[in-house]
Amino acid sequence: AKDKAHWQSLFSHFCSRTANEEEEIAHKLLGEQFRGQLGLLHSLFKAALYDDHLSRWFVLEGFRSLFALVGTNGQGIGTSSLSQWVHACDALELPDQQREQLDSFIDQLYKDIDKETGEFLNCEGSGLYLLQSSCNHSCIPNAEASFPDNNFLVHLNALSDISPGQEICISYLDFCQRDRSRHSRHKILRENYLFVCSCSKCMSQMDEPDITSEEEEGEAEGETEGDEMEDEMTDV
Repeated sequence: AKDKAHWQSLFSHFCSRTANEEEEIAHKLLGEQFRGQLGLLHSLFKAALYDDHLSRWFVLEGFRSLFALVGTNGQGIGTSSLSQWVHACDALELPDQQREQLDSFIDQLYKDIDKETGEFLNCEGSGLYLLQSSCNHSCIPNAEASFPDNNFLVHLNALSDISPGQEICISYLDFCQRDRSRHSRHKILRENYLFVCSCSKCMSQMDEPDITSEEEEGEAEGETEGDEMEDEMTDV
C-alpha cells in the first residue's frame, strides 16, 4: 500500500493475540503439531513480502500474531454460487422423471465435492472487515453475515428485531454446530476464537454435563484422522 501508516492503523483495531492467558487457551493452529508447517509458511511469507515498515510482522512471534489475527477476526467468504444454482433448479417446473434425474445428479454432485472440500464447501477465503469484525458471538445470534452478490462484499442482515442500544451478535459457529451441546460449542469456540461463551443460551445450559455425545466422539475420531491427512497434504 502507498499509505502504510493508514493500513497499520486499521490493523491495530483487530485483536492479534495468540493465546488467552486468563483462560489458559492457545489457538489450535499454533499448536506443536503445526510447528513445521507454520515455520515453512513464515519463511515463504518473509521471502515474498518483507518490508522494513512492517518488520514486526516478520519475526516469528509477529507472524504468529498475524496468523491469529486472521484466524480469530476473519470472516469466511462464501459466495455460495452452487447453492444459488441449486435453488434455481428447485424452482424449475419439470416432469417427475426429469426432476428425479436432476435431484439425483445434484445429490451426487454434493457428495463428490464434499470429498474434496469437506466443511469448506462454501468458503472461498477469509476477509478482515473493520465493522463486521466488531460483532461478538452468540449461539442464538440476532444477525448473520452473507455474500448474496457473489463477490467479497459482506452483507450483515438482522435475524430478529434489534432494539436501539442492543448489541449486534453473529454466530461464529455454523448452523449445525449451534445445535450441538454446550460442551461441544465451547470446545470449538475455545480452540478457534480463544474465549468461553457466556451468551444467554450457554448460560441457560450451565447445568448440562461437560461430556461429548457418542455421535460427537465418533466425529472427533474422524477429525483426528482428518488432521493427520491435513498434515500429510501440507507437508507435500
